[in-house]
Amino acid sequence: MDIHNHAILGALPLVKNVTIYFEGTRLLARAGQTVASALMANDIYAFGHSRNLSQARGFYCGNGRCQSCLVTVDGVEHVKSCSTLVREGMVITKCAGDLDVRRDLHAN
Repeated sequence: MDIHNHAILGALPLVKNVTIYFEGTRLLARAGQTVASALMANDIYAFGHSRNLSQARGFYCGNGRCQSCLVTVDGVEHVKSCSTLVREGMVITKCAGDLDVRRDLHAN
């Protein structure tokens, strides 16, 4: 839901739209919007799936602390969608699994 006429601020300026892709589907987003807010504005609330908890993952804390909103952006895994801004042509997919924080410890 976009607000075009705010009760206190009045008419808000129009913002440029950008095209993003989520799981192969073309979506419109507003420039300056976070990935999480763009997905939710397009009625997408499940950003991934937790293999440990066997449940959908999505927007939770909104400030980058909980790791619930992780997605893959342009091939980079585990990107926080709540603090990453959309850009033209961005390709977003659901994260395949949970972040493995022990992986680097065992590699050495």
